[in-house]
Amino acid sequence: MVRAGTVGTHLPASGLDIFGDLRKMNKRQERRYVEGSFHGQTLKSYLILQFVRLYYQVLNFAMIVSSALMIWKGLIVLTGSESPIVVVLSGSMEPAFHRGDLLFLTNFREDPIRAGEIVVFKVEGRDIPIVHRVIKVHEKDNGDIKFLTKGDNNEVDDRGLYKEGQNWLEKKDVVGRARGFLPYVGMVTIIMNDYPKFKYALLAVMGAYVLLKRES
Repeated sequence: MVRAGTVGTHLPASGLDIFGDLRKMNKRQERRYVEGSFHGQTLKSYLILQFVRLYYQVLNFAMIVSSALMIWKGLIVLTGSESPIVVVLSGSMEPAFHRGDLLFLTNFREDPIRAGEIVVFKVEGRDIPIVHRVIKVHEKDNGDIKFLTKGDNNEVDDRGLYKEGQNWLEKKDVVGRARGFLPYVGMVTIIMNDYPKFKYALLAVMGAYVLLKRES
């Protein structure tokens, strides 16, 4: 089984320059205050300065998140797959793929389904898609295609995984086709899935780092 992943991107250079200048200015003002050379400065002014710094950190974090979503949407358009990057969560495809491998998918509708290729597909009633190999293809005279899948490391085909009464998959069930992979890169995703507390702790640490870090 598999789970989708996320990516990030960058901001225009002009935007980065503006935020960089503001941060440098705030740094200089804070240094003057700490050194006692910022005459007439009050505690209230200092707190306002800290609030402004925090505001820019929050804004920067929000732009990183929005940029990541834009990149993800772009990959969906380029690959034709609703989940262009997924992580293998089980050992049913060993030795071809192992638990924790990161898969890259495409799903161009004009490409025919062929026996032997590895596909990621959805099954009604299951939240997480499955990555298995096509072992049989049945093509009708009108061009409609139905196919059967099986995990390389499984004893039997996937009919027991399909919804009740379903013996074949169709193109509409396919999320994508495996075009490449990186071994074990997705193990962090598996750990977070198996240990939810670790996931929340990691997200909290990452958020705190982005919001509260001080640049030299």
